[in-house]
Amino acid sequence: MKASDLFVKALEAEGVEYVFGIPGEENLDLLESLRSSSIKLILTRHEQGAGFMAATYGRLTGKVGVCLSTLGPGATNLVTPAAYAQLGAMPILMITGQKPIKTSKQGRFQVIDAVDMMRPITKYTTQVVSGDRIPSVVREAFRLAHEERPGAVHIELPEDIAAEMTSAPLLEASVARRPIAEYKAINKAVEMIEQATSPILVIGAGANRKLTSKMLGEFVAKTGIPFITTQMGKGVIDETNPLFMGNTALSDGDFVHRVISRADLIVNVGHDVVEKPPFFMHKDGKQVIHVNFDSAAVDPVYFPQLEVIGDIANSIWQIKENISPQSSWKLDFYRDVHDAYVAHRQASEQDDRFPILPERFVKIVREAMPKDGIVTLDNGVYKIWFARNYPAYFPNTLLLDNALATMGAGLPSAMAAKMVYPQKPVITVCGDGGFMMNSQELETAVRLNLHIVVLILRDDAYGMIKWKQAHMDFENFGLDYGNPDFVKYIESYGGKGWRIESTAELGPLLTKCLNEPAVHLIDVPVDYSLNDQTLNKTIRELSSKL
Repeated sequence: MKASDLFVKALEAEGVEYVFGIPGEENLDLLESLRSSSIKLILTRHEQGAGFMAATYGRLTGKVGVCLSTLGPGATNLVTPAAYAQLGAMPILMITGQKPIKTSKQGRFQVIDAVDMMRPITKYTTQVVSGDRIPSVVREAFRLAHEERPGAVHIELPEDIAAEMTSAPLLEASVARRPIAEYKAINKAVEMIEQATSPILVIGAGANRKLTSKMLGEFVAKTGIPFITTQMGKGVIDETNPLFMGNTALSDGDFVHRVISRADLIVNVGHDVVEKPPFFMHKDGKQVIHVNFDSAAVDPVYFPQLEVIGDIANSIWQIKENISPQSSWKLDFYRDVHDAYVAHRQASEQDDRFPILPERFVKIVREAMPKDGIVTLDNGVYKIWFARNYPAYFPNTLLLDNALATMGAGLPSAMAAKMVYPQKPVITVCGDGGFMMNSQELETAVRLNLHIVVLILRDDAYGMIKWKQAHMDFENFGLDYGNPDFVKYIESYGGKGWRIESTAELGPLLTKCLNEPAVHLIDVPVDYSLNDQTLNKTIRELSSKL
């Protein structure tokens, strides 16, 4: 059997559905092997788009997303998606080509050490040096990509190795179960929670799993302990629950930080060090229970007193089964803070000025989307408003990146989400800056007949940096640019373009686009001029009075 055929059979044995990417000359044997495979090749317009799609596939399914590039510039274009998946705990396999390694026909043309390049941003990176090694290399890559904490792996398949013959057999996946927490840690956690005065749950990225969501919901229902989410923990528990105290979208000074500061015990579920710490332990000496698949990464602001290590869902179930709600818990202050947060949010959500305010925009999107609809975000200041103001009902229905926090991932993420969940409404919200970084994937979306809605918040500038610039009292400089006519742009790809001229138009237009299959793009002029006042001054002043 040709080695490339064996490689594809190994992918099939791992349950691979799609390979996203752009083949090159060095991948042609592999491409020919894919031609007769059950695996679908999704040809993209840039390797970055392929990598982001593969990572989002992994994030949503828990299976390994696979992407493909050629050598040299194709491989370097996968560096950002590799870091995106690695920091975001998304299982992804990157396959890159290489010149022949047994002979040289073009010297060093396009040759870089892609294996070493990928080493700092992957869990595993290797070059296949023999066709006989393919089964073990592929099996090890998938095992490590899946293993907690999930992440990125990379295999380089040289041109001559792909073409050689091999008789190596495939390897079956081993049966592996996550370990469960030791009973003494569970008992200690129960004791600490019961003895606390004002306990609170903080739910992070690692808890964003369906079974963990179910167990946490049951824990909150039994104990009545309020909960907070980090940006990547949104939706783990229904955020319309009255016990939801808010999201740590801002680093400090928000209403939610008043809740955190009052807590004497934080049960930190799925804490991931890639996210900004939502609290600073050294300030008030509060106690922290770390509940996660793996042990805590201790640093000056995070040094938990108890670590409950093992399958998170099982740990929460064990704690829930053994705990008793306590009459000594004092939780009324939390609810007072939450009521103040909701009152402030609701007031700003009713402002119909145009260009639209981000708070009003988030409200309109939430009203248009069903509970299980999926919103993917690119990276920009609007991400803070969605994290803070958009109630998520279910896990992974608001996909944002608070790990690498890269621009350019919003559109490819929406495309992958629609492929995984074709029956669910999917929209992506992009700033004009982030959108233009991978806007060419509109052609891919149209070619695949995907029904998605692209909402572009247009301010003709890098708005997030402008906000920071203003907060530092610097002059407005170096952040403004021009844009194409976005309506004509999407139409040139065969999609449908729209532009609103009043805030009142957005809701009905968004509903229309969600009901009409096509790739839709809506140009939404946005007003960020109040960001500095609202996020850095008003919210801080109101919350500090509580």
